Amino acid sequence: MTLRRQLLRILLQEDLNFLLTNRLPRRFATQLVGRLARIEHPLVSRPAIALWRFFSGADLSDAAAPRYASLRAAFTRALRPGARPYPRAPGVIASPCDAILGAHGRIEADRLYQIKGFPYDLAELVPDPRQRALVAGGSYATLRLTAAMYHRFHAPADLRVTGVTYISGDCWNVNPIALKRVERLFCRNERAVIEARLAAGPTLLLVPVAAILVAGIRLTFLDTRDLLRVGGPRHVACDQPLAAGAEMGWFEHGSTILVLAPPGLTLDPALREGMTLRAGTPLLRA
Repeated sequence: MTLRRQLLRILLQEDLNFLLTNRLPRRFATQLVGRLARIEHPLVSRPAIALWRFFSGADLSDAAAPRYASLRAAFTRALRPGARPYPRAPGVIASPCDAILGAHGRIEADRLYQIKGFPYDLAELVPDPRQRALVAGGSYATLRLTAAMYHRFHAPADLRVTGVTYISGDCWNVNPIALKRVERLFCRNERAVIEARLAAGPTLLLVPVAAILVAGIRLTFLDTRDLLRVGGPRHVACDQPLAAGAEMGWFEHGSTILVLAPPGLTLDPALREGMTLRAGTPLLRA
């Protein structure tokens, strides 16, 4: 067994992993790692990037640049043009990001699941009743980005962003170990609700959820100079058209995007929980 596998086996023991990633001062740890991740001095950035790649197994072969000045730059890297093609077929909604497909299914009685046996209410995730009405009785899919993955997300189809609601919150880890232990986890964490009206008419809700360590969401069509949390909880009206595959924003660490779809759109039957998806993989079909 390699050294990396031995260390990961120890660190991924459930009790130890939960202790290390959740039972510490989460916001303080996140702010500290965020500062370290922005440092561009090679004596800091090179070991940080090397450690991240060692433990995560990140593959930078399709990255737009051969090397990066800071850990944050490597986390939020762009890809070479054409690395994630998006389908333009009518009635196909693609995955907005690289991810592992988690809990998914119908939104029944406004109930969703973060993992088997751990339900949560749509009203807790999306407090605005007008937004909830857009997807009531529809479908949902949980897309989890790991630390190794490409962290930018894209328009899943031709659409128009009509609004963004920022909801402040905690920064719990969103890995399966935490999802099995922390009830209503997505409803506790910092997140945004993006209203995206499809070219065909109905509106999707995309809910990027921040997590511990370098937690932060930036939205390209609003302002990427500041984290979305700057300015506090608010609703921002938009009228921003985006073609399928256009960049919408990025996370500053691995996290989760919840896709909430209106009735008439269902998960692609070829997909199964636990599958690894690439941005542009068909996710929902009319």
